[in-house]
Amino acid sequence: MMFALKRVALAFLAGPPLLLSAYAVDASAIYGVNHTHWAINRFSVDGRSAVDIIGPYQGGGGGCCYGAPERWYPGLTVRVDWETGAGSSIDFPGTEDWSKVLAWREKILAQKRRQSKVVPVPDYTGQDVCGITVHFLPCDEIQVTTSCYAYSSPEYPIKIPLELPEPQSCPAEPTDQKKA
Repeated sequence: MMFALKRVALAFLAGPPLLLSAYAVDASAIYGVNHTHWAINRFSVDGRSAVDIIGPYQGGGGGCCYGAPERWYPGLTVRVDWETGAGSSIDFPGTEDWSKVLAWREKILAQKRRQSKVVPVPDYTGQDVCGITVHFLPCDEIQVTTSCYAYSSPEYPIKIPLELPEPQSCPAEPTDQKKA
């Protein structure tokens, strides 16, 4: 305990870069994999932006930084905030009739939804940690991993296909589920 306090005190004296190292392995990128027909307009992990818009059935992100704690512990979670919206502009009416453009814009804006969820971080004990990847699933479900393997790799821990069929209806969310 005394060592940890000394490390934190030293970090405050040395500045932010050392302070980060007092708590995290290495700060690394935030990525996302979108398994839905919606676009992920923006998302963040614990308040840190992932930068990119991710189209339907695509991957993206690359914002900095997620720093996993040096040691995983039971109950470790992250908060994921995200906004979904229309995944294409197929029905764009063109620019000749401005009233149609404005109506289309209102339709697109009405489809945007902001959400937030607290999700568990899987145990990474004994593994390399390479940032965090958020998987956006149908029914507003989320899974995360700190794996260094690529999504297409056989060693990647999340085995969900990229293009998941959208269910006709989603199950009601349990009242005891942690949701931010």
